[in-house]
Amino acid sequence: MTQNTHPENALHEKNFLLFSIGSFISMLGRQMLTVAVGWEIYERTHSAFALGLIGLVQLLPVVLLTLPVGHWVDNHDRRKVLIGAQILNTVATVGLVALSILHGPVQGIYACLFLAGIGRAFHSPANAALLPQIVSTQNLTNAVSWNSIFYQGSAILGPALSGLMLGWQHSATLVYTLDCLSSLLFWAVLAFVSVRPMARAKQALSLKSMLSGLEFVAKTRMILAAITLDLFAVLFGGAVALLPIYAKDILQVGPDGLGLLQMAPSLGAITTGFILARNSQFRQAGSWLLWSVAGFGVATIIFGLSTNFWLSFAMLVLTGACDNVSVVIRQGLVMLRTPDEMRGRVSAINYVFIGTSNELGGFESGTVAHYFGPVASVIFGGIATIVTVMGTALLWPELRKLDKLHDPPPTET
Repeated sequence: MTQNTHPENALHEKNFLLFSIGSFISMLGRQMLTVAVGWEIYERTHSAFALGLIGLVQLLPVVLLTLPVGHWVDNHDRRKVLIGAQILNTVATVGLVALSILHGPVQGIYACLFLAGIGRAFHSPANAALLPQIVSTQNLTNAVSWNSIFYQGSAILGPALSGLMLGWQHSATLVYTLDCLSSLLFWAVLAFVSVRPMARAKQALSLKSMLSGLEFVAKTRMILAAITLDLFAVLFGGAVALLPIYAKDILQVGPDGLGLLQMAPSLGAITTGFILARNSQFRQAGSWLLWSVAGFGVATIIFGLSTNFWLSFAMLVLTGACDNVSVVIRQGLVMLRTPDEMRGRVSAINYVFIGTSNELGGFESGTVAHYFGPVASVIFGGIATIVTVMGTALLWPELRKLDKLHDPPPTET
């Protein structure tokens, strides 16, 4: 990666700046909501299983709707799809506000979360596919870096604000209300964002159209390699799921230490994000992608072996930094190598594969830890990640040779 003395900055583009402000507000509300929902459900049920259902009811619509959502995003105004997703989220959070005030049934909370999950299923592919229509091509990778910075910032600030409000109010109502307002604000901001029109021929909804995204990914070896690499790295590198065990039993730092450990990957990701945002072009992007995922695996192994809090903290920072490099390269690669008329379907597939791997990765880590202990689970995950890198480099040698993300792709075979 080479330093550009005159780096392009996507934030200099008015449309992207407006979009980023609205998106950050929306993400901040979502992060606050996640903490508040978990707190309220556990307060009511005192059940770990009930907490587990929170992720399931939100993930289920994402998985079920992946193919039709991708088709819909590619055949309709993406800004309107994004606004529609925000409306669904607003309706869901209004329901949560009412349930919190009236102490309605927990089943009602799950119903609202399922509705929010439907909105999430539309939001992420539409958001990713819309980005190339509001930012210039030369600034697209830089825009992905800024998106990552804003997301990680919300991941740090959101839970902290939510915790303060829950401690102050002893109720989730205020947090739900603020999330509702954040969706409305993003909705309002989107009305002022100018979107470059893209000429595309509308396709009728059919199995062939819905599957065309999968077919494109399967045939486009560079994209398939990047998605596969990230999928298995996230699947095996699920050390974050075991942080409560490490904080309590191994590092013995209590809940305060747990909070710092959970924050560490985001700190690494934000730091790397600012560095990447100052570089308008990647050079040797394929090598950086492979080495960053390998670094993620090495840092995971050292974390698994560590009994020193600050070494463990540093390794988690490093995992976040390495992960962010791979995220920016993968997302930039997917956007730049996918024709506009396919971006919704490919983004939906990319989102569901990477999104579900987080939940499956936590399940994998917990299962291995149950039978072999947490240390063995984390070390195994780190080793498996490195093996995945080696396998990817052998199966897709063209990824090793990738220089600039903007380079014309070679003929796919």
